[in-house]
Amino acid sequence: MARILLGVSGGIAAYKSLELVRLATAAGHAVRVVQTPTSRRFVGAASFAALTGAPVLCSEFERDPARGAFPDQPPPDHEPLSHLELVARADVYLIAPASANTIAKLAGGFADNLLTSCALAAACPLVLAPAMNNRMYEHPAVQANLALLRERGARIVEPTAGRLASRGEEGIGRLAEPPDLLAACEAVLAGTAAEGGVAKSGPDGRWRGLRVLVTAGGTREPIDSVRFIGNSSSGRMGIALARAAQLRGAEVTLLAANVSLPIPAGVECRRVKTAAELQRGCEEEFPSCDVLLMAAAVADFRPRVPRTDKIKKSGRPPQSLELEPTADVLASLAAQRQDGQTIVGFAAEHGERAVAGAREKLQAKRLDAIVVNDISRDDIGFDVDDNEVTIVLSDRQAAAADPTSTATGGDPTSVRVARAPKAAVAEAVLDVVERLRDAPRPSESNGSRGVGAREGSG
Repeated sequence: MARILLGVSGGIAAYKSLELVRLATAAGHAVRVVQTPTSRRFVGAASFAALTGAPVLCSEFERDPARGAFPDQPPPDHEPLSHLELVARADVYLIAPASANTIAKLAGGFADNLLTSCALAAACPLVLAPAMNNRMYEHPAVQANLALLRERGARIVEPTAGRLASRGEEGIGRLAEPPDLLAACEAVLAGTAAEGGVAKSGPDGRWRGLRVLVTAGGTREPIDSVRFIGNSSSGRMGIALARAAQLRGAEVTLLAANVSLPIPAGVECRRVKTAAELQRGCEEEFPSCDVLLMAAAVADFRPRVPRTDKIKKSGRPPQSLELEPTADVLASLAAQRQDGQTIVGFAAEHGERAVAGAREKLQAKRLDAIVVNDISRDDIGFDVDDNEVTIVLSDRQAAAADPTSTATGGDPTSVRVARAPKAAVAEAVLDVVERLRDAPRPSESNGSRGVGAREGSG
């Protein structure tokens, strides 16, 4: 888990930072908080201290009882300069909310309070989440300052549109929701780990303009008006993929099958329930997409004749339930694939033969790769925050994506992703997608521009 330094500037949206801290600590991250004096007019230091279990600082001249250490660290044996020690120990520095005034100071290189001093001294990734009135956010000065900070490597978590603090006002400027703020930090952290400590500082252009279709959750096939055949998929993995693709600059559409989790800001969402509804949605969206991430868990069977009323417990129970197979949504889409499309699927397998079973599906369907996880484990997979997967590629696609791996003794046909938050796993999957799309494309007769399996993951 990571160490997150949270900077809170003045604004009514500061209350959302409390929920962000709660989510981050629940996910196992260690958090320290620095505040501007104005922010304390909205949220007191005691609230942040209670949630983080660490002192909250507001001034460079204020003594830090923890001497710069995060809650998971022992304090040093000396009294360091707080604005240097805090960012030296942090893995990521998130400023949320970032007011127009604070954004202007950061763009100008000012260091007139602890929050801005930490920003100047930070060698770790800097993430900014603006929050203000829509007229302020859309002002050319604010937009110019944000553009300058992007150029310098800051990751900007865009605000959303909706009801604002002033009575009766609506527009863009609402602070992004706490789950999205945490996901942005975890995405930056995943990029840092993937590149050996050098953080990705936002979209590099490869995902801009790409249309990404993501399926998430699990389909439900009705038995009667209240009962159904379903599975345990919560949609967490699919939502993580949608969020990660959107943060990289893609235009993302999410087909959510019975998902109750919050949908990431900026992601277009269509709700579906059954395998047939998911198939219709995919067939409508797939022709215009560049990448399909098929993470939904599609039921393999459905009742042949579902009841339109409720089967009464007091009556005679049905002696049998006749089932019929549902459509193989991914195989159908792969058959319609156009040149340049990439299809990525998830296979939920059980036990020691998880990877072998996924590889058999890979060969049978002549696809490029399958992302497989072992659902026999309780700590990963369905309806939990973490996952551990193996991305299996076909021999030919693997060689095209990494032609040096065989020569160096590596296994080019699989990428192992150790247990990590699903946000980090999503980043690893998208990294593989980038490799596949950048690689010379094998012939379509090999069936190689697809990745897939019917089963979903989480």
